Amino acid sequence: MKYLLGSDIGTSGTKTVLFDLEGRAVASHTAEYPLYQPHNGWAEQEPEDWWNGFVEGVKAVIAKSGADASDIGGIGLSGQMHGLVMLGKNDEVLRRSIIWCDQRTAKECAFMEETVGRKRLIEITANPAMTGFTASKILWVMRNEPEVYEKCVKIMLPKDYVRYRLTGEFATEVSDASGMQLMDVAGRCWSDELLSLLSIDKGLLGKMYESPDVTGRVSESASKLTGLAKGTPVAGGAGDNAAAAIGAGVCRQGSAFNTIGSSAVIYAVSDKLNIDLGGRVHSLCASVPGKWTVMSCTQAAGISLKWLRDTCCAAEIEDAAKLGVDPYVIMDKMAAEIPAGADKLIYLPYLMGERSPHPDSDCRGVFFGLSAMHTRAHLIRSVLEGVAFSQRECMDVFKEMGVPVDDMTVCGGGGRSKLWRQILSDVYGCNISVLNADEGGALGAALLAGVGAGAFESVEQACGQVVSKRVAATPDSEKSAQYEPYFSLYKKLYLSLKEDFASLAKI
Repeated sequence: MKYLLGSDIGTSGTKTVLFDLEGRAVASHTAEYPLYQPHNGWAEQEPEDWWNGFVEGVKAVIAKSGADASDIGGIGLSGQMHGLVMLGKNDEVLRRSIIWCDQRTAKECAFMEETVGRKRLIEITANPAMTGFTASKILWVMRNEPEVYEKCVKIMLPKDYVRYRLTGEFATEVSDASGMQLMDVAGRCWSDELLSLLSIDKGLLGKMYESPDVTGRVSESASKLTGLAKGTPVAGGAGDNAAAAIGAGVCRQGSAFNTIGSSAVIYAVSDKLNIDLGGRVHSLCASVPGKWTVMSCTQAAGISLKWLRDTCCAAEIEDAAKLGVDPYVIMDKMAAEIPAGADKLIYLPYLMGERSPHPDSDCRGVFFGLSAMHTRAHLIRSVLEGVAFSQRECMDVFKEMGVPVDDMTVCGGGGRSKLWRQILSDVYGCNISVLNADEGGALGAALLAGVGAGAFESVEQACGQVVSKRVAATPDSEKSAQYEPYFSLYKKLYLSLKEDFASLAKI
């Protein structure tokens, strides 16, 4: 065994990376695909795009590295959480996947809490009914597309669909499955009680594993299609954030990471199950056997910046193409010229509704304080700060719950921005570390595969041997003080607009 393969099936694309046993990336490839939004608040993708992206990525990294497929000792899968994939009796996909940021299921969430009882639902699943989670999506299809539901024989998550195509095994693992809201999270198994109350057949769900467990092996047909060796073990893997945690070395109580990707997440590991009865943050199974996590999710972090880029920054995109740089580099330089507080412009990052700390499918994005003096640079700065304020609000909930965090690592695409890291440090009032090699969920998935394949004794040993990081930002006390009144106003704005968001949704 010389290599481990990790593939992260994300929202914007699938990133596949071949690693050596020291965790160094030997070759990497990202295959992009579209997101469909047929109605306001809806979000869907084609499962076939994920599989094609995986196949493309595997072929590319093998070709780039010149590696012999027989030297790949294990494969790990990471992926966007909560997506609903439905297959018929001939393994055909019955409809586009309703993915994590879709907000159509408010009525189904109300039904869940009425049927199960809010308190009992939280006791079983560690979370209140969530529009983003998979259970409410299943109920939506059951109610609105009964002809589709009647044909369904398998329900799975995005990465588990890729696993099924790769191995033929209908399986999942605890970190991703606990975000379906069909599990007994404390017991780390499907909840027979909840499935019965919701009239969902347990036979529709895959076999449950722990994240490092071997769940299957590359099939002959998949081997021919991808170039992988037949019989290569495929580990359980993890949901995107649970895998990113392993890639960031977050595997023990007290450690946490903050990833700024399409969504933004703060993720902390705990030795026991901690539950916020207000549903402001999520409690899930960790990808480390015997541990749990507390996790927040801001729905539209990187999505907000991408929306701004695509909608308002055509000139910057054009300039970036001429210079051969990423448009975000130019946008960062523009925002760095604007003072903290963006000259009294505050952004609420609710483009896709929100999950943490406000589980509200009706809320929408807001620029507050916009005036004729503001430029595109101000808009960019306010988006960066608005996401940071959202993350700070979530951190405060962690503190209320007594979840210890003594080590914060920032990763993801946004974590590569020096300006955004500094804003986060100033808003949080703490040091920010970054990984010396940030391969995110792909590395975490590969390390889990390494444990399953026997390259490492445990997840903790794999993280300790492979992951290294450094301090990349320290708080500026003057700017931290400047941000406080803006943060206080930011928190008030949601409360002031909550009823108006609901009224807008009814128009």
